[in-house]
Amino acid sequence: MDFSLPRDIEQYRQRISAFVEERILPLEQDRANFDEHENIVDHHLKRLRGEVKDAGLWSPQMPRYRGGMGLSMVGMAACYEAMNRSIFGPVCFNAVAPDDGNMMVLEKVATEAQKTRWLQPIVDGRVRSAFALTEPHPGAGSDMAGMMQTRAERRGDRWVINGHKWFITGAGLAEHFMLVARTSDDARKGLTVFLFHRDQPGWEIKRRIPIMGPEEHGGHCELIFDGLEIPDDQVLLGVGEGMKVAQTRLAPARLTHCMRWLGLARRAMEEALGHVETRQAFGSVLADNQSIQTSLGEVAMEIEIGRTLVMKAAWALDQGSFARKEISMAKVAVSNVLNKAVDVAIQVHGARGYSQDTVLEWIYRYARQARIVDGATEVHQMLMARMLRSEGNDFWRWEVAGE
Repeated sequence: MDFSLPRDIEQYRQRISAFVEERILPLEQDRANFDEHENIVDHHLKRLRGEVKDAGLWSPQMPRYRGGMGLSMVGMAACYEAMNRSIFGPVCFNAVAPDDGNMMVLEKVATEAQKTRWLQPIVDGRVRSAFALTEPHPGAGSDMAGMMQTRAERRGDRWVINGHKWFITGAGLAEHFMLVARTSDDARKGLTVFLFHRDQPGWEIKRRIPIMGPEEHGGHCELIFDGLEIPDDQVLLGVGEGMKVAQTRLAPARLTHCMRWLGLARRAMEEALGHVETRQAFGSVLADNQSIQTSLGEVAMEIEIGRTLVMKAAWALDQGSFARKEISMAKVAVSNVLNKAVDVAIQVHGARGYSQDTVLEWIYRYARQARIVDGATEVHQMLMARMLRSEGNDFWRWEVAGE
């Protein structure tokens, strides 16, 4: 087992780290650089995105012939973690959800004509995108196949879509959308993914749902579909292939979430260490306190466990595996340690950690969604239990080189 990074990946990681340190982190210090939804203001974002492109660090998940960096999943793991040392980092590198997941699935399954129309503008940073899947009760959530209520009906040479979606990330700014709808009652082939543009009639954004925040650009929106018409050339992969498209998209997208969350967890520990090494209490610095050492040491270990799980899952994806088990384990472990890391960091800071004088309260609110998005913790635990029952002792089998 070789846990070292290839030299070119390490060089990319160092360059991204330096860019974050020198160009992005300083913007966090002034609340004037935050928009009304607590993310980076648009004029700074546009400027930084231009600088990232000029530096050759744009869209690490996309092939070079599309203008990306062409990194493997292992390379992405190292670089995504580095860029999310800053809360503004991923969006500056065009590596933020939902765009990165949407780009990856379109690159894998779209036709060449669809890639030209729907993918390349996202890669270039000219448009943003959204993936419309989840629905209000009794509609689709973690059980999308069994509960999908949004329907697409064939009428002449068009599909006509009616339904209701919510918590659609980025929809407030997105121009390119992927929409999952029911096209039949077949248990396995009942769902289809459609592509549509913001300007097409027959749908509307009902509201931008207020959340604990902070928000991604474009928020989390509730959408109503009332007669949206879509031609066949805007069907992705094929009628009835919606489950395959969703599974192709969600697996790597879950893992890229984990990569970014590790960056935030490490940032929380960075803030904690900076404080405890200088703060005096009862005649010594907090870092000398045994309870502080226990808390920090435990989080440090759990972050490293999360990094190892993420790297194993990334390696498995690079080998052509679906890596369902590995991604579920990473999702549970990393979402938990992100919440734990920022909670400990706030605790050691005391009242200042709860204020906006540090970045910690921003990360704390953002972190809570990690245990819900892309499959709640309990869903992934259920999946792992199902695999354990099926595989028995082989659940912990080793992968053997050459086999």
